Amino acid sequence: MRRLLKGSAAIISISLILVLVIQFVVLLPQSNSSLKPDDYRLDTYYSKTPTIMIPGWGGNTTTYHRMMNYFEKNNYAQKVMTVWVSPTGTVKTSGNYTHQRNALIQVLYNWDYNATYHPEVHELTRILQVLHDHYHINKMNVIAHSYGGTEFIHAYMGSKQLQRQIQLRNIIFLGVPVEESFGVKVKFVPNLNRKSKDRNFHQLEAQMKNWKPNSTVKILNIMGGTDDEVPRIQSEMLQTLVNVHPEIQYQQVIVPKTNHFQLHNRTVILKRVAKMLWGKG
Repeated sequence: MRRLLKGSAAIISISLILVLVIQFVVLLPQSNSSLKPDDYRLDTYYSKTPTIMIPGWGGNTTTYHRMMNYFEKNNYAQKVMTVWVSPTGTVKTSGNYTHQRNALIQVLYNWDYNATYHPEVHELTRILQVLHDHYHINKMNVIAHSYGGTEFIHAYMGSKQLQRQIQLRNIIFLGVPVEESFGVKVKFVPNLNRKSKDRNFHQLEAQMKNWKPNSTVKILNIMGGTDDEVPRIQSEMLQTLVNVHPEIQYQQVIVPKTNHFQLHNRTVILKRVAKMLWGKG
């Protein structure tokens, strides 16, 4: 019996160590880079507005690896800082934002495996507050995949303080659910929101109605044609939320033969994202 207990304890200890090692590895940030003026593209606008990159559930440093490499290789942008946040709301950073042009800031959650996205909403709120208070970021672009976008919209719309302090410019959602009571068989029609049983969605509705945008906001909502993880209708419902603000420039795109993972990897999407954020004309 003692041997069995010792064997079980050893297996548990080894498994725990492996989990911790894997978690440590996936939280290692992508290296920062430097974009020199001599490398600027003629078709690209270089702005002091940083872009915050938020991963989805379980997301880690691999989520935007290909996207950031593409932006850097093609001289669209430069990765300047990583921001980690713990479940307690403690925020740590590596690198620095000093108004570099087309700066990319990578967000990483120390633990992103909760049953709901609500804990990450609190953590992301802390990140946005730190970026404003310590790095004087008062306007931003956002790229968010899956629950990362859900967390962002709840964090921003749930905080009057952030709405006053930070202006939103270009928002790109990649397979982001905003309404989760509708299934894959539901087709979008006007006034579908009245049939929603998602309390979080109705909370967002009320918050969006009370929101007074203090800048020109553009939203690009990209969905995968073969996304089996987030039903299209759950992302399409975003248009219901933004319709209360006709001044918001909203566009949604369905990319054929693209699954949930490929939304942040396919070159056709990366080109579209770069054009949306920094393209001239």
